[in-house]
Amino acid sequence: MEVKTSLLDNMIGVGDMVLLEPLSEDSFLENLKKRFDHNEIYTYIGSVVISMNPYRSLPIFTPEKVEEYRNRNFYELSPHIYALADEAYRSLRDQDKDQCILITGESGAGKTEASKLVMSYVAAVCGKGQEVNKVKEQLLQSNPVLEAFGNAKTVRNDNSSRFGKYMDIEFDFKGDPLGGVISNYLLEKSRVVKQPRGERNFHVFYQLLSGASDDTLKKLKLHRDFSKYNYLSLDSAIVNGLDDAANFRTVRNAMQIVGFMEDEVQSVLELVAAVLKLGNIEFKPESRCNGTDESRIKDKNDLKEMCELLGIEQSVLERAFSYRTVEAKMEKVSTTLNVAQAYYARDALAKNLYSRLFSWLVTRINESIKAQAKTRHKVMGVLDIYGFEIFEDNSFEQFIINYCNEKLQQIFIELTLHEEQEEYIREGIEWTNIEYFNNAIICDLIENNQNGILAMLDEECLRPGTVTDETFLDKLNTICAEHQHFESRLSKNSKFLNDHSLPHNCFRIQHYAGKVLYRVEGFVDKNNDLLYRDLSQAMYKANHSLIKQLFPEGNPSKVNLKRPPTAGFQFKASVGTLMKNLQTKNPNYIRCIKPNDKKASHIFTESLVRHQVRYLGLMENVRVRRAGYAFRQAYEPCLERYKMLCKRTWPHWRGPEREGVEVLMTDLQVPADEFSYGRSKIFIRNPRTLFFLEERRRQCLHDLASLIQKIYRGWKCRSHFLLLKKSQIVVAAWYRRYAQQKKYQRIKSATTVVQSYTRGWQARKLLRELKYQKRCEEAVTTIAAYWHGTQARMELRRLKQEARNKHAVTVIWAYWQGTKARRELRRLKEEARRKHAVAVIWAYWQGLKVRREYRKFFRANAGKKIYDFTIQRIMQKYFLGLKSNMPSMSPIDKNWPARPYLFLEGVHTELRRIFHLWRCKKYRSRFTEERKAVYEEKLEASEIFKDKKALYPSSVSQPFKGDYLEISKNPKYQKLSSAMDEKVLLADVVNKINRANGKGTARLFLLTKKSVVLADQKTGQVKASVPLPDLTSVSVSTQSDGFFALKLKEGSASAIKGDFLLSSEHLIEIITKLYRIGATSADREQLSIDISDEFLVQFKQDKVCVKFIQGSPKNGNGVSCKRKNNRLLEVSVPTMA
Repeated sequence: MEVKTSLLDNMIGVGDMVLLEPLSEDSFLENLKKRFDHNEIYTYIGSVVISMNPYRSLPIFTPEKVEEYRNRNFYELSPHIYALADEAYRSLRDQDKDQCILITGESGAGKTEASKLVMSYVAAVCGKGQEVNKVKEQLLQSNPVLEAFGNAKTVRNDNSSRFGKYMDIEFDFKGDPLGGVISNYLLEKSRVVKQPRGERNFHVFYQLLSGASDDTLKKLKLHRDFSKYNYLSLDSAIVNGLDDAANFRTVRNAMQIVGFMEDEVQSVLELVAAVLKLGNIEFKPESRCNGTDESRIKDKNDLKEMCELLGIEQSVLERAFSYRTVEAKMEKVSTTLNVAQAYYARDALAKNLYSRLFSWLVTRINESIKAQAKTRHKVMGVLDIYGFEIFEDNSFEQFIINYCNEKLQQIFIELTLHEEQEEYIREGIEWTNIEYFNNAIICDLIENNQNGILAMLDEECLRPGTVTDETFLDKLNTICAEHQHFESRLSKNSKFLNDHSLPHNCFRIQHYAGKVLYRVEGFVDKNNDLLYRDLSQAMYKANHSLIKQLFPEGNPSKVNLKRPPTAGFQFKASVGTLMKNLQTKNPNYIRCIKPNDKKASHIFTESLVRHQVRYLGLMENVRVRRAGYAFRQAYEPCLERYKMLCKRTWPHWRGPEREGVEVLMTDLQVPADEFSYGRSKIFIRNPRTLFFLEERRRQCLHDLASLIQKIYRGWKCRSHFLLLKKSQIVVAAWYRRYAQQKKYQRIKSATTVVQSYTRGWQARKLLRELKYQKRCEEAVTTIAAYWHGTQARMELRRLKQEARNKHAVTVIWAYWQGTKARRELRRLKEEARRKHAVAVIWAYWQGLKVRREYRKFFRANAGKKIYDFTIQRIMQKYFLGLKSNMPSMSPIDKNWPARPYLFLEGVHTELRRIFHLWRCKKYRSRFTEERKAVYEEKLEASEIFKDKKALYPSSVSQPFKGDYLEISKNPKYQKLSSAMDEKVLLADVVNKINRANGKGTARLFLLTKKSVVLADQKTGQVKASVPLPDLTSVSVSTQSDGFFALKLKEGSASAIKGDFLLSSEHLIEIITKLYRIGATSADREQLSIDISDEFLVQFKQDKVCVKFIQGSPKNGNGVSCKRKNNRLLEVSVPTMA
């Protein structure tokens, strides 16, 4: 793949719109279309990047592309978003300049994807390391979480951001990321309760129903069927290309990476489920006896399930939907709500609940990703915010969105001009004022504190009396009638005195991007954004861990009669803060454009793109950049690019680069008014001059290419000739060698033939002489052999005769010796027969004597011997059978072989006992110290509670975990963990019972070897610390409740406020550990355990009786505690089935 070395090389259309010639809106669009058709989706306007959404994947975002644009000059390669990201990152890292990247465009233009690309590029090029990679991963994984809760499918975009996001990424001095801070603006919370046709609610609702497991949905009391929920639109519930189930798993994994605890994730899902349940609550009208209308809930099942999810009493929330309480000074007035008001209250609660949950998510993510170091950080901000919106029906949301875009356009023009002026001053170029449209007058029309539209809207919302959208419009007609950018049916700037092209309930504003018609219907209600105080107080009463944080104004002890700030006021303040933040940073701009409304690739709708080009002010931007000098370039790359156009600079210039450029421009005879020399750059006024240089360069490159080709062809032919010549010499040398070798072989062969003939004649002569000599020697040998043979035969006959004589004597002697031996053998055999006969007779005689003696003894002891023998055989058979039928080695195995005979009862029982003891010893030998301690605690719990406490059997199968809060790992309790001197043996959440009303307050219960500590669950602040020597006894009931009383020693410092009455799900484990600590301490008395259904508890100076009774569960609740009188607390425990 060819690597481009300049923006101007192999350019499709014009890569930088500043160089477009001639400049007009049509040529601007034609250039965008030409580049878009060739998959060039990025185009520059100076340092501004225009991004066209291709609606498909392109191979231009690979790791190789990242490396290609890394540490390269902005104009060195073809336009790309990576070039802008690299320029911003290098300016931040090397020049210590804080950066901000502003990404704007309408929905579906690719703003969110552009912000992801910028963040992924920065993450790829910055440093490495375990901590750095962790921070980068958390920053990147915050996007899926915010997209799930803040994005939705619209008619323009399947993943449209329905909120504005600004992220400050903080870096250290090396350029490594340390963390970040996210700010969100104007979540479109009205989408929660109502969606336009063809659009969906926020992604998280569909992801939860599609991707959650059956167990999770059962806990949340939800069904997978979308049609069961009124807040979910059904016509676009399924979106092609979106896998909600897979996205849900991605979101869960991202939340885990960012740092959400499992209980926090569960709480968030419970609130999402509560919003769905809230939409199913419907009301019916009822008439009271006094003639007033009121509303009642039709089906209370969804209300009941929602209350169970959030831990709210059903009656409290039901009343909040039926009545509204208004407080004025010291008076309270309660009025009933009709059906319309009840539906308004329901939708307001749903919108506020979801909006506050989203704000809490942003805050929680910020806690995880914020930089830990307190030193000064370098900051890169990324702003992904909604673009200018012009719909057929524009309301309050479009009004404040367009106000935000007016402010961004204002700061864009100001910062662009400021940047241009700074560069001119830095380079020593004379600055000339540039004429441009200043939209400050439009911003003042909207945000002026006295006569601005937002100020009048707030004033209208706050004034007493009847306030409607029509009264607000009348006020605008009165005050803004003469403003040149405001039009209404009765304004003086309309076409006529009565402009009939405007509806009665609308007004029009001339924005920088064009005229926008706004319908005033809903302006007052949306700006008020009221949530009835009754609903806030009902939410605050919830037992849910997250709800109270979301509705702090519902705290009865902190009632604020002051009216909360309006939505417009809050957004105006947020925009002001954002503008101040952006003005402190070096800006970088990405303008996103949507090529068509069909979300299809390769389609360029000219009218749609023309509309976006106008309201993004791109033509205005080009004119501002071209008002002075259209193109500027550093001397070194300029000289390197155009040095071949002058003989004095080609091929190498030895002097300073500026002098080389001056020589080059003088030689080319470029008019002096077409360029200027800066300190480090040359400035070219007109694009025609640049194109003239490029055309000359192209011609020169063509000539140079021809010259190079000519020289190359000559070099190639000469090299070929030299190679042929060298080859001919080599071939001739080899041939001469071959010919000489052949001649030598012929001479050698002839010499060998002559030599062979000579040697043959000599050999034959020598052979004849040797044969004659051999025949003579053979004749002598034959005569000698015959003589020796005669002598040998004569000696042989003599020896044979002598041997025959000796053999005859030997045979005679042998016969004689054999005769003597046979005679002696017969004598010995006879003697042996006699001795054997005597032995046999003696043996028979001895046997007869033994049999006679044995018969006498056999008759006397026969029964005993038979009995002993029989018993021995039975025992042997018993032990062998026991060996083959042994039970398993499990201590709980009760099997044992059956007893075969009654007389073995004692032995059988004893063997069983011995085997069981041996088997238990073997089992115990495999225990680790930790497991042994767990079984010892379980054994201790059995001795204390077995057959005494009804809760005990259910606790047997539950292991004693001890630290249920993971206090050492949970960052929420890090301060509390560091404050503990001893090792925490048990950490759990308990409820501290209030004697005044029997209600429980969540507390952290921490147990060490020296003390018991109670701390606040939210802040981790220690509320009470009781040394174990001050603890005298513990009282519990016999039933299945979790209540227990810690009784303190009278007169001790811990007993000032009295005893503690607590409730816990892990009562058995808590009391067992308390008892074991007391048992193992030699300096303390044994802790007393009192198990009774009625006992006394000391509260300060009074003793209160706690009585336990059995009763049926009410409203799905379990154990309940109620105060009967000053001396009695009654605990109702449900009867166990």
